[in-house]
Amino acid sequence: MDFSKVESAIGYVFNDKRLLRQALTLASADNDFNNQTLEFFGDAILEFIVSERIYDDEKSEGDLTERRKLLVSDSALAPVSRKLGLDGFLIKASGDTNNKKAVPSAYEAMTAAVYLDGGMEKAKKFVYSTLDFSAEIKVENFKGELQEYLQSRGENCPRYATRDKGTPQKPHFEAKLSLFGKTYTGTAPNKQQAEQNAAKAALKKLRK
Repeated sequence: MDFSKVESAIGYVFNDKRLLRQALTLASADNDFNNQTLEFFGDAILEFIVSERIYDDEKSEGDLTERRKLLVSDSALAPVSRKLGLDGFLIKASGDTNNKKAVPSAYEAMTAAVYLDGGMEKAKKFVYSTLDFSAEIKVENFKGELQEYLQSRGENCPRYATRDKGTPQKPHFEAKLSLFGKTYTGTAPNKQQAEQNAAKAALKKLRK
């Protein structure tokens, strides 16, 4: 493989070319030397870089969490990875043709590889120059909308009863709120989104 093409695409020249190769190698091509651990590490580094970048945004903790989740989700990273051409540089077995996770994972692995090779500042430069932070991402605030709806009618703000019904391996929260004799339920992997989903269910019914 011509590593110079990859480096030109991502805007970074590696000192250790093995890290670059590892970031692009799937387990189907090499069970021992692949990008799975880099993907794991890159996911954490990417979350930190994005969190630091959006920290000063005038949003609540829940909104910041949602914005970060949208920026680092597979659906957001896949087109970025394709734009850089990482999908075409992947080293994989000939029969490995339908691995949808491989494309966004390549970006996470590359983030970790740049970090390990050049440090945090180089990793930040890579992420800042490739992720589109300026794009407007609509964060829906159903809790805020519900509160405004009730206050405009002279009603009290709703109270949420939220329970952790999951496990450390599979988080699952259930939120309930009662309004006008009816109970509305929302579920999600985190508490904030479960409450948002409960508020969404209530709004849908009230606006009818």
